[in-house]
Amino acid sequence: MLDRVRDRIVRWARRRSPWVIHFNSGGCNACDIEVVAALAPHFDLERFGIQLKGSPRHADVLVCTGPVTIQMKDRLLRIYEQMPEPKLVVAVGSCAVSGGVFDGCYCVEGGVDAVVPVAAWVPGCAARPEAIIDGVVKLLSTLEAPREALRAPPASRPAEEPGGEAAVG
Repeated sequence: MLDRVRDRIVRWARRRSPWVIHFNSGGCNACDIEVVAALAPHFDLERFGIQLKGSPRHADVLVCTGPVTIQMKDRLLRIYEQMPEPKLVVAVGSCAVSGGVFDGCYCVEGGVDAVVPVAAWVPGCAARPEAIIDGVVKLLSTLEAPREALRAPPASRPAEEPGGEAAVG
């Protein structure tokens, strides 16, 4: 009984105030600028209770930009493994979704889902701050699901949507 109550309280707190960590796995940094813009006062991602943290051990959501290069693959995996359960990942930008213009390069593994399971995709080059906010807020609804459902990787990656609307897997 107490475990169920505790789990409900923890899920409620994570949904109301998730902490995110931003990680650039390679690329042109255009999406990084848009992520910072989403956190800035003009768009104010903090109005949803979302805070940027510097340590993966304190973060609930990993916001990843850029394609995964061979050099960054181990670092991304290490950061993902340091995060507490439930681990949620948002792939921001065309490069993080599919490898983008860097797909097929000798040093690129592909999108973020080639290394870690992704819960939400925000397509676009560069993804707009409104789309990033939309993706993170849509992702918060998945925190209501039981823990087993959050651990399962998504079945397939969605096709890129014109207009940059977020897709939750």
